[in-house]
Amino acid sequence: MTTWGLVTTVRAPLRTVLDFAAWHLELGAHRLFLHLDEPDPETFAILRAHPRIRPITTDATYWKRMGNRPRKHQVRQTKNATRTYEKRADVDWLAHVDIDEFLIPDEPVADILARLGPDTQVARMRPMEALAPQVEGENHWNFKTLTLDPKERRKVSTEVWPTYGPYLNGGFLSHVAGKIFVRTGLPEPEFKIHNIYSAGTENPGAQELPQIQLAHMHARNWTDWLAQYRYRHEAGSYRAELKPNRPRDKGGLSLHEVFAMIEEEGGEAALRLFFDEVCAATPGHLDRLTRAGLLRRIHLPFDEVRERHFPGAT
Repeated sequence: MTTWGLVTTVRAPLRTVLDFAAWHLELGAHRLFLHLDEPDPETFAILRAHPRIRPITTDATYWKRMGNRPRKHQVRQTKNATRTYEKRADVDWLAHVDIDEFLIPDEPVADILARLGPDTQVARMRPMEALAPQVEGENHWNFKTLTLDPKERRKVSTEVWPTYGPYLNGGFLSHVAGKIFVRTGLPEPEFKIHNIYSAGTENPGAQELPQIQLAHMHARNWTDWLAQYRYRHEAGSYRAELKPNRPRDKGGLSLHEVFAMIEEEGGEAALRLFFDEVCAATPGHLDRLTRAGLLRRIHLPFDEVRERHFPGAT
């Protein structure tokens, strides 16, 4: 039977970590490699008790073996993923994903991967971004999905998000590249956030994997998004070093610049207007996404699944 696993680096509350772990155990993950970015004895103990989970505390001792602890969390993520692939991955396929990303397969993940031909070494899952629900506590979530044609994506962005769409890539705040499953055993591997190099070759034997989408819970609600906003703007997915989604000579601005402009013009109230247009499941937003063929609704019973795999843990 084809086996698969996930590797991630996490600094998050216990419930968030267990939601991630339980969801993917439910899908049949053979192994979860969860790197705790700072010591968390309670989380470590709960994870370690599960036979299919391998928790790793990336403390001073860990980084002494690995070299100096990288300042950027993106570099820590890729180093942890590369080490896992090289040294620990007792699975046929390994994917590097974030703690707020959840695989949504059309059928069992193992069956999908088993059908990939021997020449396929890398299989790419594309993302969809969660829309913050109007009523908290729902198990059904709405997602904006992605069209792969860049020209169509630019057109749709302007139609669906009339104020901010021209600055966004298909209405997405985070990546559109998605994440990859990689067949284990490639020589000289080096993971990046969205890609892998093997002996200097980027993504050898790559293909799309449309049977699995990646549900990205980038904005669960306004409070959650605002709490993460400052970090993302300074060092995360809205950081200054990332490029605009369209050329600057055609009016393109990076997300870092867009948010700086919004804050300068209207502060937190203006950020809330942005959030409501781009991130919230308002009736108007859902209608525009439906007309564009970009809305998907998914049942995500996190509490139920978490309790099944970690009863009484939170």
